[in-house]
Amino acid sequence: MGKGARTACLAAGAAIALAAGTATSPAAADPTAALSVRQLVGQRVIYSYSGTSPPAALRARIARGEAAGVILFASNISSRAGLAATMRSLQSIPRPPGLRAPLLVMIDQEGGLVKRLSGPPGRSPALLGRIGNAGLTRAEGRATALNLRRVGVNVDLAPVVDVGRPGSFQQRFLRSYSSNPARVSAMGSAFVAGLRQGRTAATLKHFPGIGLVRRNEDEVAQRIPLSLPTLRAVDEAPFAAGIGAGAQLVMTSTAIYPALSPRPALLSASVTTGELRGRLGFRGVTITDDLTTRGLGPFGPPQRLGLAAARAGNDLLLYAGGYATAAGAYESLVRDARAGRLSLDATRTSVRRVLALRASL
Repeated sequence: MGKGARTACLAAGAAIALAAGTATSPAAADPTAALSVRQLVGQRVIYSYSGTSPPAALRARIARGEAAGVILFASNISSRAGLAATMRSLQSIPRPPGLRAPLLVMIDQEGGLVKRLSGPPGRSPALLGRIGNAGLTRAEGRATALNLRRVGVNVDLAPVVDVGRPGSFQQRFLRSYSSNPARVSAMGSAFVAGLRQGRTAATLKHFPGIGLVRRNEDEVAQRIPLSLPTLRAVDEAPFAAGIGAGAQLVMTSTAIYPALSPRPALLSASVTTGELRGRLGFRGVTITDDLTTRGLGPFGPPQRLGLAAARAGNDLLLYAGGYATAAGAYESLVRDARAGRLSLDATRTSVRRVLALRASL
């Protein structure tokens, strides 16, 4: 083919692509291109609500494209049928172009003492770790996924892959698979694989590991004075394994790791960006632990914590303290974005990851 013919073919191809709205469309190249500042910020926020019916204000916010999703607790569930109907109603809310993928619907369904919904998993992480059968753990993960999907939940805030030292809160409350990082890695990865088989996104928590803390992580931001070599070789190892198994989210913790930062992990770029993305190569969605928890109170109000957590590199900001608190924090973040305190370029990067996660569900 001569040069002129090749040029003509390329021009014709470009014209066809333009007519079809593919390849040359900015929205096709970048799903965030057509989003407003309010929508961009909203795609980083996970809301909670009281009672069994989402408030009208939350429904309106979803319709405007100002919400990535919701987190559910036992108080939001009157019955399985009722919850399924409510989630169908939320998902059916018409949303702006580019934001019509499923909303993220999250729940803590770890098994054992932390389980918001009846049904699988039927065994606690501690029991699964003692049994040590990866096939059984994978089956529990798949059963859990099917259990959640039946009521409209598409993200499990599990598994916990903290290496639970003897006497730790995670060990006492049966939330850790083991004190052995290899066992935690194997069981956590198996649960992730099971969730994936059941088309539910898995969330590894609480990065880079809170298996040493003695108290509930929600009550106080506790110091974990482990050396950097120990953190990396022991506590981060199950996260690396879970990422390799296909976990789509990682939750950053409220604890403080002096070897990495003087601030809680979820407020630290050296943890969220440096360790998790840089060292472990995680390319999925990062989500904070609850920004309204009492333990984070000394570091600022939820709206200030949201800005710091976003700057640290968290994609999703979790507000489990009720709709009004989350809505107030959202408005503050919008002001921050418009004033240049919250980078819109970084926000677009986070939102691309969030939208890819939503599209996968």
